Amino acid sequence: MLSRVSIVFQDVFLFQDTIADNIRMGRLDATDEEVRDAARRAAALDFIEARPQGFDTIVGEGGSTLSGGERQRVSIARALLKDAPIVLLDEATSSLDAINEVAVQQAIAELVRGKTVVVVAHRLNSIREVDNIVVIDEGHVVAQGTHAELLRSCELYAHLWEEQERASVWQIV
Repeated sequence: MLSRVSIVFQDVFLFQDTIADNIRMGRLDATDEEVRDAARRAAALDFIEARPQGFDTIVGEGGSTLSGGERQRVSIARALLKDAPIVLLDEATSSLDAINEVAVQQAIAELVRGKTVVVVAHRLNSIREVDNIVVIDEGHVVAQGTHAELLRSCELYAHLWEEQERASVWQIV
């Protein structure tokens, strides 16, 4: 079953190996060109090629030599290379700065095209356009539907949406 699922976690773990081999873990028999194409589609090619050893750059334990956004894009490249029909995104953009979040969102859009996608998210803006949102409270499903349907029919979802909208305009003066 895991062969049919690609997972992009919030906290990406990379092995102390080359960038190419960390991407290739998605499909061990992938050619160098397939690895390069997956990196391009994951918006990772520029930062990889900017490194002196490019794809042969060794990343530190856990990917410590890369930024959070770079680690996330390597993880997405791995998932793109795997090309599984089901994609699980677990808070994939929650710990990114605004610049990396844009690049990662673009890479995720490429990853999920034509796939069944399960998203774990607390930032409701990141799931606003999905086909079906499942609201879980204390381990129980309390509602499901589109964003618009849930705003009308689920008090909890409407409250969470209102709070996030209110927080988005906070300013320090």
